[in-house]
Amino acid sequence: MMGVRPPFLPLKGGGREPKARGWAADNDVRCNRRTVLSGGGMMLAASLLGCQKTGSLSGPSASGRLPEMRIGGIPAAFNAAEHPFRLGDNSAATPAWLYGDAPFPVYRMRLGESLDVTLTNRLTEHTSIHWHGVRGPNAMDGVPYVTQLPVQPGESFNYRFTPPDAGTYFFHPHCDTAAQLGRGLAGVLIVDDESTAFDDDIVCVLKDWRVAKDGSFLPFVTTEGAGRGGTFGTLRTVNGLVAPNIAVPAGADIRVRLLNVDSTRVSDFGVQGAQGLVLAIDGNPVQPFALDTWRLGPAMRMDIALRTPQAGGRIVLTDFFAAEPVTLATLVAAGAPKRGDAFAPVALSTPKRAEPDLANAEGHELKLSASAAATDYPAPASIQLADGRRIDLLDSLCSTAQTLWAIDGKTWPQMGHENLPPPLMSFTRGTSVRIELANTTPHVHPMHLHGHSFKVLSASKLKRPVHWADTVLVMPDERVEIAFVADNPGNWMIHCHIVEHQDTGMMGWFRVV
Repeated sequence: MMGVRPPFLPLKGGGREPKARGWAADNDVRCNRRTVLSGGGMMLAASLLGCQKTGSLSGPSASGRLPEMRIGGIPAAFNAAEHPFRLGDNSAATPAWLYGDAPFPVYRMRLGESLDVTLTNRLTEHTSIHWHGVRGPNAMDGVPYVTQLPVQPGESFNYRFTPPDAGTYFFHPHCDTAAQLGRGLAGVLIVDDESTAFDDDIVCVLKDWRVAKDGSFLPFVTTEGAGRGGTFGTLRTVNGLVAPNIAVPAGADIRVRLLNVDSTRVSDFGVQGAQGLVLAIDGNPVQPFALDTWRLGPAMRMDIALRTPQAGGRIVLTDFFAAEPVTLATLVAAGAPKRGDAFAPVALSTPKRAEPDLANAEGHELKLSASAAATDYPAPASIQLADGRRIDLLDSLCSTAQTLWAIDGKTWPQMGHENLPPPLMSFTRGTSVRIELANTTPHVHPMHLHGHSFKVLSASKLKRPVHWADTVLVMPDERVEIAFVADNPGNWMIHCHIVEHQDTGMMGWFRVV
């Protein structure tokens, strides 16, 4: 059954974004979803395109569906390489960097199956794969110079582990991230739990592309953007397409997995034309609750359940964080109705995860601040990899000439300071931890922890339920308290996922021993 709506914390904060080409994206004014919904039906879009659920990786498909492949227990080869394709109505192809022939390949596996992926680097610079949100072993976390050496051009690296939790995850590089992710180097990993069945399961990847009309890339990093809310893209897409129509079965219970893989943009996501129930946040199940809107920052995900209308009806996935609502994608119902019963999705299965002992937890405050000067660390220590090798220095691709941000007054990385800094925190394995993230800046910061899921306990501004996550949005001048059990040994990153903030100082690491 749907269950009760969980308690919510205080009210939402605000924000700004620039206008992107072809979209109403000036965020000086935020739309009211209820006003939009009460204003009558929306105009019908172009004719419905065909539907592609699975198959070989060749796209983006005009159907709006991403190609999917099963890899559980099956060795898979990921080739990071340049694959040009045309975005929107641009006059020429964009030289994207992809893991296959199409943007954002979706790889599925069942809970309990092993992942065995060999990454081969066919790019002109080194890379790696970080499995975002997955509580995997430290040696497989994919952070160059922290958990592994980078995969140089022409080299390969094998990632092998068994994800411990079902959920919606994605993967991306973790060095020169602004450029590599900006060029499209990302994919989706779904770990299925067979206990929950839906009539359809749709993946929607949100990404802005920073491109000119001739398809060429514009600079991924700007000084103005890095020092403020980030450098925004010029073309907004879902699954590599501008406002796609996606066919769905009529009168059906469907699951929509929404992933924000953009480097900068924060959306206020909602739906028009159906009631949405939130099933999971960052892949972590919640007791289903009604969706009004949800502030979805970079690297954040959410799963929602929808009952589709009768054939011909439409559900509009919408960003309300704008002067006028922005249509992200439209789900168009087709065929005979699948169901006639009441819409009452059950909660997803709860993962096996340690609950933090809040009364006896070790407490820390981490201030998120601006900083114009790089931190000078005395005698930084080496990091030892799982295979025994030691790492002392980053290279120029993983560091930056600018320092603009800091965590707890400490900055990393920066050129001239390629040595790895000391950890921000160190924990004995099994320690319960409470961290207060205090944003002292006028800009939002989606903060991400590697190797662990955490419980969002409280927030001083943004309205949200108590929930588990791996990335939490910290609004300007907001305090957010999180808690987790440090039960995954290794060296783990903590950073802002507005990538320009991450790359200009708002990044650190913590150790679990």
